[in-house]
Amino acid sequence: MAVREFESLAHIRSCVGQEVAISDWETITQDRIDKFADATGDHQWIHIDASRAAQGPFGSTIAHGFLTLSLLPMFFQRTILMRDVKMGVNYGLNRVRFTSPVPVGSELRARFKLVSCEDIADNGAQMVWEVTFERKGSERPVCVAESISRRYA
Repeated sequence: MAVREFESLAHIRSCVGQEVAISDWETITQDRIDKFADATGDHQWIHIDASRAAQGPFGSTIAHGFLTLSLLPMFFQRTILMRDVKMGVNYGLNRVRFTSPVPVGSELRARFKLVSCEDIADNGAQMVWEVTFERKGSERPVCVAESISRRYA
């Protein structure tokens, strides 16, 4: 997918209620899962022990739910460009659900729907995004999150 570009915060406001962009696919490797386990201290066998996980409920290791969620900034930066924005910050999340497992080797992408965009101090805007993480070949999303970000022009 091509990057969706906006010249200004004013231009993106017209997209409230619409799906704004869909990212390219990203493969979830065991190396990425292992590094996330090391970074977070979450070494549960379903994530890092391929032999044991092969006998488990998912048939292979699976990505941590929070690993999937942590891809949000990468997908956003690769997918949406706001030209007049000097700084963006993560302001938090309203809701997050991990609705389906992500087996190692899965390809994920994110869909971004702009739920709201409100002016804030210092020439900024607070945006609420509905983000749906999809796994190639699966009808169910793997994660659905409502992400709040602030952008400053």
